[in-house]
Amino acid sequence: MAGQSELHTFHCLHGCPIGAADIDDIVVREIYTLASNDLTKMADWVAYRVTPSSIGPSGERKWTADPWLDPDETLEPGDYDGAPKALGIDRGHQAPLAGQSGTPFAADTNILSNITPQGAALNQGAWQRLEARENDLARKENIGVYVLTGPLFERVLPPMPNADERHRVPSGYWKVIATQDGRLAAFIMDTVAPRTLDHCDARVTLDEVELRSRLGLFPRLTARSFRNLSSELGCVP
Repeated sequence: MAGQSELHTFHCLHGCPIGAADIDDIVVREIYTLASNDLTKMADWVAYRVTPSSIGPSGERKWTADPWLDPDETLEPGDYDGAPKALGIDRGHQAPLAGQSGTPFAADTNILSNITPQGAALNQGAWQRLEARENDLARKENIGVYVLTGPLFERVLPPMPNADERHRVPSGYWKVIATQDGRLAAFIMDTVAPRTLDHCDARVTLDEVELRSRLGLFPRLTARSFRNLSSELGCVP
């Protein structure tokens, strides 16, 4: 079961998150691994790795239901109809398109198990800027940058008006960025954050991410002594 067993893929540094719901489906693709929640229809966590060669210009966005999940386990493109106008949301990537557009598998980022209804100002503002910093770090240091990300459900938000399947709209998002040499930075952002939010102001501790997401990250580590990655992501340590 997803919450009890260990999962190892090359997207997950020091092991994939533990503690997700037992109903989650684990989906492993070439460019990401995720745990899709049958109840919320959102991924509880997504793991991906950005490298200099994986980065490219953002390409076409052609939304598709996840073909590896049963129809009642995933949203479909029509479920998002009318939601951007009604709720002020974008179809927000968890594993981002630009970070994988240098690969032959970039279209897989548009599969709806990797998408959430994310506040448009957040998606186009601080969240996008943080994704750009991930790419900059991979290029500048010529390394793989490991990212874990997922939604938070800390208050109830209105559902998407035309969705014909039960789902839940996230209230916020967390992200943990790490490198193989032991550096780390963690962030939590509310879905209604303004476009002007500085991603550096959204920094939190790894403990806070784990407590609020109810997940255990980096389960293979017996001791955690990460160094601060903030300055490499454009923040004052």
